[in-house]
Amino acid sequence: MQQSPSPSSSRPDRPLDRPIVLIGLMGVGKSTVGKRLAARLHLPFVDADHEIEAAAGCTISEIFARFGETHFRDGERRVIARLIDGRPKVIATGGGAFMNEETRKLILDRATAVWLDADIDVLAERVGRRGSGRPLLKDRDPREVLRELAAVRNPIYALAPIHVRSQPLPHEAAVESILKELRA
Repeated sequence: MQQSPSPSSSRPDRPLDRPIVLIGLMGVGKSTVGKRLAARLHLPFVDADHEIEAAAGCTISEIFARFGETHFRDGERRVIARLIDGRPKVIATGGGAFMNEETRKLILDRATAVWLDADIDVLAERVGRRGSGRPLLKDRDPREVLRELAAVRNPIYALAPIHVRSQPLPHEAAVESILKELRA
C-alpha cells in the first residue's frame, strides 16, 4: 500500500504568493488536476469556464452560438483578470485562454503558468469519453481538431515557465509532477 505524502511534503519549499494557472488543450485534465493540486496545497480552486458561465448566465456553447468566439474570448479575458487578484489559488482555464495576448501577458506577469500537455491520442480518448459540449468539436473529428489546435497552440503554451506531461495515468501523477516543479 502506498503511503500518502504528509501535508508538509505537499507544499513547495517557498511560500506561494501568487495564483497557479493551468493551461493546455481540452481534455488534458486542467480541472481535475487543478482540484487535486489545490487540495494538496490547501488553496482554493477556481474553474474559469464555470466562472464565465456564471457571469454570462448561460453555457459556453450558448455563448459561442449566440455571440461567437470573439465575444466569448473577451469575456474570458475579463473573468481571468478578475480571478488573478494576487491571492494564491489554483485556476483552471479553457484551452484557448492563453492564446489571447492580453490574457497570456496577465497570466505570465501575475501568476505561475503551468502547461499541462498530453499526446493527441490521450486527449482524443478523454474528450470522447465525456461527450461533446465543446464548441470547437461541434460536428468535427476530435483527433483532427486536437492536432490542428496543438500545431497552433503548443508553441504559445511553451511560454509557460512550468511544463508537465499528463500521461494516461491517474491524475495524481500530474499533481506530483507539478508539486515537484513548484519546489524546484
